[in-house]
Order: sequence, then structure tokens, then C-alpha cells
Amino acid sequence: MTLLQQTRFADRLEAGTHLAEALSSLRGQHPLVLAIPRGGVPIGRVIADALDGDLDVVLVRKIGAPGHEEFAVGAIDESGLVQVADYAAEVGADRRYVEREAALQLERIYQRRQLYSPYRASLDPKGRVVIVVDDGLATGATMRAALVAARRREPLRVICAVPVGSPRSLATLQGIADDVVCLVAPEDFRAVAQFYGAFPPVDDQEVIDLLRRRHPALAAEAVSQAMQFSVDGLTLEGDLHIPAHASGLVVFAHGSGSSRWSVRNRHVASVLQQHGMATLLFDLLSPQEDEVTSERFDVFKLARRLATVVQILKRTTELARLPVGLFGASTGAAASMMVAAEHPDLVRAVVCRGGRPDLAGRERLTLVKAPTLFIVGGADTPVIDVNRAAMGAMRAHAELTLVPGATHLFEEPGALERVAVLATNWFTRWL
Repeated sequence: MTLLQQTRFADRLEAGTHLAEALSSLRGQHPLVLAIPRGGVPIGRVIADALDGDLDVVLVRKIGAPGHEEFAVGAIDESGLVQVADYAAEVGADRRYVEREAALQLERIYQRRQLYSPYRASLDPKGRVVIVVDDGLATGATMRAALVAARRREPLRVICAVPVGSPRSLATLQGIADDVVCLVAPEDFRAVAQFYGAFPPVDDQEVIDLLRRRHPALAAEAVSQAMQFSVDGLTLEGDLHIPAHASGLVVFAHGSGSSRWSVRNRHVASVLQQHGMATLLFDLLSPQEDEVTSERFDVFKLARRLATVVQILKRTTELARLPVGLFGASTGAAASMMVAAEHPDLVRAVVCRGGRPDLAGRERLTLVKAPTLFIVGGADTPVIDVNRAAMGAMRAHAELTLVPGATHLFEEPGALERVAVLATNWFTRWL
């Protein structure tokens, strides 16, 4: 156990700085810092930045004693695993009470996960050095639950790190963590707050901002990450790429029978990335929905989900400043036009590839304000006609470009490359 000859910290920032120094041997190992919300997150941010690691939250909730919620008799983690203290029954927390409180706290965990990281999956600890952080340790119930939760996901090592803790509680962590780093462990410990000069409450917005904030040293580096969006009671998967110094964000809306793995869309996305555009490819439908033809053509559902995802993205710190463009294919083109019509403040430009923008309806097309490019294969006659009709209904700037000799899927040599160039030029011009 690491101890510091200090009795008081000015605030969580100073505590995090000292903890980072104590953990400096881990620099270069790209550790994953799992902070316990909410007070542990400011400290976790400092440690993750100092050690060039990643920051995420580990969601566990304390189960308080009847009538004394601050006194923990157990804890529950995100998987639903409940740990109960030996003394729980002595303070009135019988089995029925614990089950009821555990269900309540698990629901709060789900709410927090949706609040803190609605746009991505939690970071995977498997095979990594994991540092579990909080701003102090009183009973230790929450930390024990967090360590067990982290251990179950097969990390390389699990380290507990806190600025201050009760010696009795610290002793209970031996055997759960591979190492415990605590800077102050006084015998007269009464409460965590007594060891801080300033110990204000941390609100949810601060947690969200700290989780989304990128290390300044990484600002000029490209970032790729898997994402998850909770929409309509489903979890939709996505892939986000943010190139260095991104100038815009293009969200792809795939067509019927396609997904974020579309080879055509991924090729276009890669060219956009090379020209400084952030891109998101995500699944508009779940695998089960995608097996039903009627679901693929439910453009109202597709548009609703597309709008929700764009709104989530615009609430993230890294992406908030970037103008948004939509790239729609097939039925995804109709969804893109509908979102552009209903959310003119969100969408700056649209590109439709071999799409069915007509399915958005003439009335909505008249409401679109974003400059729109329709790209259609020169040999795809039926789709040429519906795109011309859609363009004719628009009041905003719109252009139709035909790719000579190309059919609906642009499989001919050079056809898809031409689509990528056209889309890149359009988004570069308007975003």
C-alpha cells in the first residue's frame, strides 16, 4: 500500500494529481481508469490524462441501511451482482429489503449509463491494467463492488486507488485488488470530506463533460470507436471515426437490406475521412428487424432513429462544433431528407446515392433547406426518374449527377470511386 505524508487535500484536482504521481509507474501501459461516479470522476480524469490512459465509469450503487441511506449494507453492480455485508441483518436490512433496494439501485444504474454514455459501449477492461478510482473510502462497500465488477471482465491487473480511506475498509480490499494505493489512511478517520479543503458535490453534467473531454495532447490525433445508441428500446451499433482537425461530420443512413458494414458506404466514408470529415456508420435496424421487408421500408421509423442519433452526437463535446451532413442510400435517402426537413438546424448538407428520396413525400421535400446532391447511376433509369421528381419538388439548392454506365449498386469499375469524389466535394463545399 502506498501512503503519502499529507493530511489534507485542497480539492479533488490536487488529490488526483498526487494519486497520478503515486501511479506514475503505469505510464506507458495505457491503463483503463474506471471512476466511481460521481466524486471519483474528476480524480479519474486527472489520472487518465497524466498516465495517457482511458477514462470510463464503473457503475455500482450502494445499498443503504433502512432509515440511514448513507450507511452501506451492500452494493450492486451493472450486471446485477449484489454483495451484502455480514452486519446487514443487524441494522434491519433483511433479505426482502435488500432485494427491493437492489432492484431500485439497478434501475438507477441503467439510467446513469444512458445518461453518461448513450452514444457508445462501456470500454472493455479485458487484458488491460485497470485502475478503479474514487474520491475516498468510508465503508468500502461501493469500491468492493466496483473491484469485483472489474475483475469479472478479465483485466490483466486491478488496482484500487483512492486519496483517503478508512484503514478498516482498506483491509477488506486485500485479495480483491492486486494492489491498493491510498495516500492518507488515518486511524481517526470519520468521513471523506474532512480530508478536503473544498469538497463540493459533483453533478451529472460535470461527469458527462469529463467523460467526453479528450486529453489536449490527443486533440490532433484521429480517433475511432465503437458506439451504441439506445433508441426505441433497442441498442443500435455504430462506428465513429474522427480524423485529426475534423471540419465536419457525415452520418450515413444505409438502405434496405444493408447495415453499417456496407462495403459501398465504408468506401465513401474512408475517402471522406481522408479529406477531414468525421463519419458515423450505424445500424438503423436491429438484426431481427432487418429480416422483415416492411421494416426496411418504414421510412418514418428510420427517420426518427436517424434524428435521435444525430441529436445525441451533437450533445458530445468532440462533435458539437462540427456541421452535420447526411449521406443516404436507398430508403436511407428518404430518411435523410425527412430529417433535413424536420431539423433544419441540425443538417447542413445532404447527399443521396441511388436513393429513394421520393418516399419522404413532396410536402417534406419542399421544407428541406440543406443543399442536396442526388447521385444516380446513369443506367438506373427508374431511380433517375424519382430523383428528378424529388429535386423538382425542392426549394433548396439541389443538383442531380449521373455516373455514366453505372447501375443501381455502382458495381461497375470506377463507379463507386466517382461517388466518393462527388460526395466529398459536396460536403467540403457545404459543411
